Amino acid sequence: MSKKFEEAKIFSTSTSRELAKKISSAYGISLGKMELQRFKDGEFKPSFRESLRGKRVFLIGSTFSPTDNLMELLLMIDAAKRASALYINAVIPYFGWARQERKDEPRVPIAAKLVAQMLETAGASRVITMDLHADPIQGFFEIPVDHLYSSTIFVPHIKKLGIKENELVIASPDMGGSKRAYAYSKYLDSDVVICYKQRKKANVIGKMELIGNVKGKHVVLVDDIIDTGGTLIKASNLMLEKGAKSVRAYATHALLSDNAQEKIAKSNLKELVVTDSIPRKILSKKINVLSCAPLFADVMHNVHSHRSISGKFIM
Repeated sequence: MSKKFEEAKIFSTSTSRELAKKISSAYGISLGKMELQRFKDGEFKPSFRESLRGKRVFLIGSTFSPTDNLMELLLMIDAAKRASALYINAVIPYFGWARQERKDEPRVPIAAKLVAQMLETAGASRVITMDLHADPIQGFFEIPVDHLYSSTIFVPHIKKLGIKENELVIASPDMGGSKRAYAYSKYLDSDVVICYKQRKKANVIGKMELIGNVKGKHVVLVDDIIDTGGTLIKASNLMLEKGAKSVRAYATHALLSDNAQEKIAKSNLKELVVTDSIPRKILSKKINVLSCAPLFADVMHNVHSHRSISGKFIM
C-alpha cells in the first residue's frame, strides 16, 4: 500500500467517543489524540495534539441534541482546516436537524440546509452519514455525501429470524417511509403494508390507518428514527388488532426521548432493533443494539484508498 494510504487519522467528538473507538478498532488504527478545553461559562475549545498536515482526517460525531454536539464537530472541522489537513471527512452517523428539511408551514427555517452550509463553511470536504431522514438532504451539499443505509445491517438480521417468506410482511409506520419499506421487501421477497398517520403536532399522532393486509403475518416495521416511540407502538397495536401474529421494529437512530424505553418495554412489540449511531444506555430487554461501526470502517477504508463504496449499499 502506498504511503498516502497510510496516513488517515480518526478523531471523535466527546459524546460519540464510544462508537468512534469501535470504528477505529474495525478500521485498524487508534483514535487520534485531542483535548476539549471547557471554560467556566460553558464555552469549549477542541484542540488536536498531533500533526494533521497533509493528512486525511475522519472526524466522527453524531449531531443529536444538545447543539453542543454539532458545535463541537464544526469547531473540530475548522481546527483541522487551520492545521492544514488535506482531506476533512465529517463522519456523522446520525445527522441531526434532518427532520426540518423543508418549509412545512409559513415562517419556519430549513434547518437541514443550514447545517449543511455550516459544515461546508467550516471546511468539511466530504460527509459520510447513514439513513438521512429525507434523501433530498444530500442535495443541500456542494461536497460529496456518502449516504449509507442501515438495511446493510438490518436485512441480514431479519433473515436470521427464520420467518417463512409467505408469513413475513415489511411495514412502514408512515407514508414517508414507503420507499424504505419497499427496498427491504425487495431483498426479503415479502409483501409491504403502509400506515397512514396524521399528526396534531410534533410527536403527537392524531389518527392512523393501515393500508394492506397483515392477518396471520409476522410484521417487521422499519423506520429511520425512534424518538418518543409513539408512532411505532401505535402502529404495532393497529397491526395486532388487524390480526398480525407478531410485530417487530427496526429503527436506525435511537433517540429514545423522555420515557420511550419504558413505553417500549410495556408495549406489544416483540422486539426493537436499533443501531449505536446515538449513544444511549439501554434499559429494556426488548431493545437490541447492532453496531454500525464495521459498516463505517469499511466505507472509510474505501474512501481513503479511492475505491468504490457502491458494494456497501443494500437500498
